[in-house]
Amino acid sequence: MQDKYSPADVEKAAQSHWKAIDAYKAVENDPRFPKGKYYACSMLPYPSGKLHMGHVRNYTINDVMYRYLRMNGYNVLMPMGWDAFGMPAENAAMANNVPPAQWTYSNIAHMREQMESMGLAIDWSREMTACKPEYYKWNQWMFLKMLEKGIIYKKTGTVNWDPIDQTVLANEQVVDGRGWRSGALIEKREIPMYYARITDYADELLSYVDDKLPGWPERVRTMQTNWIGKSTGVRFAFPHQIKDETGALIGDGKMYVFTTRPDTVMGVTFCAVAAEHPLAIHAAKTNPALAAFNAECKLGSVIEADMATMEKKGMPTGLFVTHPLTGEQVEVWVGNYVLITYGDGAVMGVPAHDERDFAFAKKYNLTIKQVIKAEGKEFSTEAWQEWYGDKEVSIVTNSGKYDGLNYAAAVDAVAADMVAKGLGEKKITFRLRDWGVSRQRYWGTPIPMIHCADCGTVPVPEKDLPVVLPEDCVPDGTGNPLNKHEAFLKCDCPKCGKPARRETDTMDTFVDSSWYYMRYTSPGSNDAMVDARNDYWMPMDQYIGGIEHAVMHLLYARFWTKIMRDLGLVKFDEPFVNLLTQGMVLNETYYREDAAGKKVWFNPADVDLTLDDKGRPQGAVAKADGQPVQIGGTEKMSKSKNNGIDPAAQIEQYGADTARLFTMFASPPEQTLEWSGSGVEGANRFLKRVWAYGYAQSGRIGKALQGADAPVATDAQKTLRRELHKLLQQADYDLKRIQYNTVVSACMKMLNTLESAKLDDSAASDALIAEGFSIFVRLLNPVAPHITHVLWQELGYAGKFGDLLNAPWPQVDPAALEQSEIEMMIQVNGKLRGSVVVPKGADKAAIEAAALASEAVQKFIEGTPKKVIVVPGKLVNIVV
Repeated sequence: MQDKYSPADVEKAAQSHWKAIDAYKAVENDPRFPKGKYYACSMLPYPSGKLHMGHVRNYTINDVMYRYLRMNGYNVLMPMGWDAFGMPAENAAMANNVPPAQWTYSNIAHMREQMESMGLAIDWSREMTACKPEYYKWNQWMFLKMLEKGIIYKKTGTVNWDPIDQTVLANEQVVDGRGWRSGALIEKREIPMYYARITDYADELLSYVDDKLPGWPERVRTMQTNWIGKSTGVRFAFPHQIKDETGALIGDGKMYVFTTRPDTVMGVTFCAVAAEHPLAIHAAKTNPALAAFNAECKLGSVIEADMATMEKKGMPTGLFVTHPLTGEQVEVWVGNYVLITYGDGAVMGVPAHDERDFAFAKKYNLTIKQVIKAEGKEFSTEAWQEWYGDKEVSIVTNSGKYDGLNYAAAVDAVAADMVAKGLGEKKITFRLRDWGVSRQRYWGTPIPMIHCADCGTVPVPEKDLPVVLPEDCVPDGTGNPLNKHEAFLKCDCPKCGKPARRETDTMDTFVDSSWYYMRYTSPGSNDAMVDARNDYWMPMDQYIGGIEHAVMHLLYARFWTKIMRDLGLVKFDEPFVNLLTQGMVLNETYYREDAAGKKVWFNPADVDLTLDDKGRPQGAVAKADGQPVQIGGTEKMSKSKNNGIDPAAQIEQYGADTARLFTMFASPPEQTLEWSGSGVEGANRFLKRVWAYGYAQSGRIGKALQGADAPVATDAQKTLRRELHKLLQQADYDLKRIQYNTVVSACMKMLNTLESAKLDDSAASDALIAEGFSIFVRLLNPVAPHITHVLWQELGYAGKFGDLLNAPWPQVDPAALEQSEIEMMIQVNGKLRGSVVVPKGADKAAIEAAALASEAVQKFIEGTPKKVIVVPGKLVNIVV
C-alpha cells in the first residue's frame, strides 16, 4: 500500500469498486440481511445545480445510518430523487432565456455527480424526477380519484396578482407588497382554483400527532398541532336591517363571526369586516373614501404572517349591526387585517381582551370595555398587559347574568343563549384551511381537466394520462406560456367530441413531494402508483430533513398518505415512523456598506482576519483590496449573506471523507454546526494519522491474519483490549441514538489508544493489533467509508472477512471488559485523599488493609481510625 494518504486515489478506488459490484442496489426480502428492512430517506433536494453544506450534512447523516445498519444485518434502502418542478426553474429560465426543462436536467446531472463524489450509499436504480411524465402521471391520476371522491373541488380563491407581469405570484415572490420582478403593487384577486379537502382529515391529523408519531421531535409535533389549530368557540350573528339596492337584507340580515372567546362578548365595542365583505362593498358604493380604502386593502400580500405583523388600519363604514345579547348598536369598520377567506370575513372587536383589537381601538379612539377580571390584577386602558387576554385566569365581570363565570362556564352559557335566540351555536373550527393545489404557472404538473363550451369542465379520461407538459416553453414574465401554446391547449372534449381547451393551471409542487418517497419503493411501476414493493418498505423507518419543512411538507405528506390509504393503495396511517431534523450549518459573515447604506457581503474565503494573542478576531480586510470589512457574526450559510462553503472545493482539496468526518464531528446531528476551516484541517490530519498507522502496522496485521489465533496474555495486552472494547461499547450506544459526533470522538480516542500502546513483539500482540484495528476500521467506516474500504482491502481483512460493506459489525466481548484489579478512591473524613488498586475479588478486610497502608493517605491518619467504610467497587471512607 502507499505510504502516504492520497484522498483522490483512495476515493477513486473505493467508488470504482462500489460501482462495479452495484453495491447499493436494494432488493426486497434480501436473504443476506436477517433483520429485515430499514428504510432511511433524506428529503429530496431541489436541483439548483450545486450542493451546499446543508446537503452534505443531511446526506452524510443518512449514509452513516445506512452503513451501520447494513453491517448489523438490516436490508437498508437509501434512495434519491429530485424535486424538479417549481418557481426557481422558471426564474432561471427567464434570466438565461432557456426552457426550465433544459436548466433542470442539466442541474440534475451535475448534482448527481457531486453526490457520487461523496461516496453516498444511494440506490440510483430508484432515482425519481418530479418533472418526468412517468412520475407526474400519478399526480394526475390521484387528482382524478380525489375529484371523484369529492376531496378535490373548485372554488374562488384569493391570490397575489401582479398587474404588470399579468401573473399570480407565490407568497415568497411578494416583497414589501410589490412583485419581486416588476415592482408593481400587488393586488388580491379572486380566481377559480382547485382545492383539496385537507380539513376533512383535520381531526385525524391532529389526534395522530400524539398517538402515532412518538418518534418525531416534540418541537415538530407541537408545530403540527399548532398549524392544525383546533379551536372550540361560538359562531354567531349580529342581526341588522341593512338592505341592498333591491331592498333585500344583505346576508339575510345577519353578519356572522366566530370567536374562541365568547366569554368576552359583552365587551364588543366594534366589528371589523374584510374589504371584500358584502357590507364593506355596500357601504363603499356611496362613500368614495371608503371605496379607496377598500381598494388599498386589496393590495399587498395574503400571507398570514404578513397580516399578523402589518400596521393595522381601518375605516368606519357608517353601518351598524345589533349586539345579539344586549341589543346595542355596534359600529362596523373595514379592517385591513381581516381576510375574507378566513371564517366569515368578519370579527368582533373586544379591545379590552384582544391585543390586536386593543391597538386598533387606541389608534382610532374606540371604547375599551373591561369584561374580564383576574384576582389580584388591576385593569387599565393605558397599556396592554398579557393577563387581559388570558382565559386561564379570567372571571367574567360587567356582563350581567354571566358575571362570576370562568371561561368554560361562560362559553357554555353564551352558546346556549345564542342557540335559544336562533343566532348561533357552539362550534369547533380549525386554523387549517383547505389546500389550494392550483398554480397559475407553467413549470408544474398539468391539472388534468378540459374546458368545453357545451359540457363545462370535464376530467381527462384515465386512459389519456399523462397530460404531458411541453418542455420547450421559455417563460418571459408575461403570464403562463401554456396560454399561448396552441399544441398543448387544443384538444377534443371527452364527452361530446367537440373542440375544447386544456386547463393551463399546474399543481402546487407540494403535491410532488407528498408521496415521492413511496415512488422510490416501486421504480418502473407503469400500471400503478405504487405496487406490492411499497408494502415491504413502507412506512419509512427514518426520515431526515430540515426543520423548515416541519409544517407544510410533513402535513401534506401525512394527508396524502391518508388519501392513498382510503383509496386502498397503502395499508398504514402515517408515512414516517421516526423523524430527525438536522441543524443548520453556520458560518461567519463579513460585509461593507455602500453609499446607499446597502450591505455588500464578502465570502469568508475572500477575507483575511487579524487575531489577538488568544486567537480571537480583532479585525478583517478583503483580500482583493486590503481594505477593512465589518465582521457580521455567525449566521446560516446562504447565498444572500455570501457565506457558503463549496463542498466540491472541500472535496477537491481534502477529499470527501474529510468533509464527512468534519460535519459529523463538529456537532450532534440535530444541533447547528458552525463551520471551521481549522476543524476541517484537523479532520484531514486525523485521516492522515489513520493511514499512517495502518501503513506502519501492515506487516504485523498481515502476519496475524495469516497465523493462528493467539489470545492476549500480558497485563498490557489485556489493558489495551479492555480500552478498545469499552470505546466500542460507547460508540455502539451512540450510533443507536444517532449521536454521531461522539462516535467520531470514540474513533479518535481509539486511534490514540492504539498508537500509544506499549506491546511486545509476540504473536499475541500482533493478533491484538489486528483485532483492534479491524474494530477501529469498522467503527470509522460509516463516517469515512473510502479510506476504511481501501485500508480493509490493502491490509488483508477483506481476504479473511469479505468486503467491508458487508462485514459484520464488531461485537463487544464481555470478557474483554473484565478487570482483574480495580481502582478505589480513598476518602479521609469525606475528603478525597488518594486511591488504591486491589484485586477485583478482594474482601472487605483486604480492602481496608490496603487503604490504611496507602502512602497517599498515611499523613492524614494518626492512630487507629474510628471507622472504615467500604463501598464495594467504588471507594473507602476512613473516619478519624
